[in-house]
Amino acid sequence: MAVEDQEALDEYTQDGTVDLKGNPARRSKRGGWTACSFIVVYEIFERMAYYGISSNLVVYLTKKLHQGTVTSANNVTNWLGTIWVTPILGAYVADAHLGRYWTFVIASIIYISGMSLLTLAVSLPGLKPPSCSDTNIENCKKASTLQLAVFFGALYTLAVGTGGTKPNISTIGADQFDDFHPKEKSHKLSFFNWWMFSIFFGTLFANTVLVWIQDNVGWTLGYALPTLGLAISISIFLAGTPFYRHKVLAGSPFTRMAKVIVAAIRKWRVPIPNNPKELYELDLEEYAKKGKFRIDSTPTLRFLSKAAVKTGATNPWMLCSVTQVEETKQMLRMIPILVATFVPSTTGAQINTLFVKQGTTLDRGIGSFKIPPASFGAFVTISMLVSVVLYDRFFVKIMQRWTKNPRGITLLQRMGVGLFIHIIIMIIASLTESYRLSVAKKHGLVENGGQVPLTIFVLLPQFVLMGTADAFLEVAKIEFFYDQAPENMKSLGTSYSMTTLGVGNFLSSFLLSTVSHITKEHAHRGWILNNLNASHLDYYYAFFAILTFLNFIFFLIVIKFYVYKAEISDSIKVLTEELNGMSIKVSDQEDSRRLTDGKE
Repeated sequence: MAVEDQEALDEYTQDGTVDLKGNPARRSKRGGWTACSFIVVYEIFERMAYYGISSNLVVYLTKKLHQGTVTSANNVTNWLGTIWVTPILGAYVADAHLGRYWTFVIASIIYISGMSLLTLAVSLPGLKPPSCSDTNIENCKKASTLQLAVFFGALYTLAVGTGGTKPNISTIGADQFDDFHPKEKSHKLSFFNWWMFSIFFGTLFANTVLVWIQDNVGWTLGYALPTLGLAISISIFLAGTPFYRHKVLAGSPFTRMAKVIVAAIRKWRVPIPNNPKELYELDLEEYAKKGKFRIDSTPTLRFLSKAAVKTGATNPWMLCSVTQVEETKQMLRMIPILVATFVPSTTGAQINTLFVKQGTTLDRGIGSFKIPPASFGAFVTISMLVSVVLYDRFFVKIMQRWTKNPRGITLLQRMGVGLFIHIIIMIIASLTESYRLSVAKKHGLVENGGQVPLTIFVLLPQFVLMGTADAFLEVAKIEFFYDQAPENMKSLGTSYSMTTLGVGNFLSSFLLSTVSHITKEHAHRGWILNNLNASHLDYYYAFFAILTFLNFIFFLIVIKFYVYKAEISDSIKVLTEELNGMSIKVSDQEDSRRLTDGKE
C-alpha cells in the first residue's frame, strides 16, 4: 500500500498544478525542463525583439525625431518605466481573472500589434520628419504632433502588451518545478540563473547585429527583424502548450490584502490572544480541496494579526484567516527590499541613455568599421553571461561547502554584492567622464562639440561591471520576489522585481530633469546639455555614486529586520541535509586517509 501511495505521489505533482483543462498534472507528461525549454527559447527571441527597440531608441529619438539630450533620455526612461510598471496590472489579471497562460497569450497579441505599428512608424516617410545632417539639432525640423502620436502610440501599445507577458512568463517557467519534489526543487534553484542566461543571449544579438543594422542599413529592417523575432517567440511558446503545468486561480491578491488591512484597522483596539491557535483559521481540508496551502501565524507585523481575532463577526472585511493574514504580511515584508532596489535600477537606466550618448562623442572606429554606441550594451550581456555561468557552476559549489546553503549564499546576500558593485560602477563612470572632458578641453572641442580623440573602449569597464552586477542583483531579485511571495500571489511577487525597474526609470527621468534644471539655474552652465563636451556628466555620475552608497547602507539596515518565509515543503531541508551528508562523508574520507598515511 505504501509503495502504491509513493507511486501516486511520483505520478502527479504535489503542488496543486493542473493541465489547461483543470486536471491534475502528471509529472511524467508535463513540466520540468521539457516544458521550460519552450519558455527559455521564447525568452531568447522575445528579448532580442525588446532590446532591438530599447537599446538604440535614444539614438533614433535624437537623430531621426531631432530631440535634445534631456528630452530624448527622459522619453526613453519614461517609456521603460511604463514597460516595467505595467506588469503589476498583468499580474493582477493573471492571479485574479484569466490565469497566467491566457493573460500571456492575450498580452502577446497586443505586444505584436505595437511592434508592427512601430515598424510602420519608422518606415513610412510621412510618419517621420525629413532627414537633417546639421550637428545642432535645434536647426532641424521637429516631428509633427501626428508623427509623435503614431510613434509613441506604438511604443506604449507595446508597453501594455509587455505588462501582461513579463510578470507571467518567468512565473510560468518556475511553476514547471514542484516545490514538494526535492529533485525538481533543486532544478528550480538553477532555473532563474539559466532564465537570465537566455534573456541576455537574446540581448547580445540585439545589441550587436540589430543595432548595427539600424545604424548602417536602415531603421525599417532594424525594426522589422525584432517584430519577426517576436512573432517567432510567440509561436514557440504556443507550441509548448501541451507540456505546461498551470496554477489554479486564487482570486485578486489586492482584494485579499485589502481585507486584512481593513479588518485589522477596524479591530485596532481588540487584543491579540497569546495562543495563536485561538485565531481564526480554516481546516486543512478546505485548503487541500482548492490545492492551496495553510500558513502558520508569525510574530512579525503583529498588528495585522488582529484581522484574524474572533469577535463574533463573519464579514470577510472583519474576519480573515491566519493564512490570509500571513500572505499579506509576506507581501508587505518585501516592500523595504523593493525600495532598496530603486536606486540601482536608476543607475542601470543610464546604459540605454547617457552611456550611449557618451559613446557618440568618442572615436568608434576599428579600422574602417564603426562601432554603434548602443552595441556597447553587448558587453553588459557578455559579462552577464560569463558571470552567471561562473556563479552557477563554480561559486555556488564553493560556497555550499562553507555555508551548507543549497543556494551557496542567501538571496539577500547575493543582492547585496550586486548593490556594492553599483557603487563601484558609478565611481568609475565619473572618473572616466572627467578624463573624457579633460581630453575634449585639451583639443579645443568644448564649444563645437566635436568628436573627442579618445577610443570608445574607455567606457568598457562601466559596461562590463554592470553585467557582473546584474548577475548578482537582477537574478537574485527575480528569484527573491518569486520565492518569498505566497503561493497564491506568485505573479504579483514577480511583478515586484519588474516594478523596481519601472520606478528606477521614472526616478532617472525625474533626477535628470531636476538636476539639469537646478544646475542651469545655479551653475555657470548646466551639468547636462545637448553638447556633452560642455556638460558635466562627471558631477552627475558622482552624485549617483553617493546615492548608491547611501542606498547600500539603507539595504544593510532593512535586511537585518527581514524574516524569510517558512518553506511550504521539506525540499530545501532535504537538499541542505544532503550537503551536510556530503560534507561529513568527505570529512570521514580525509580522516581515513590521514589514518592510513600515519600507519604507513
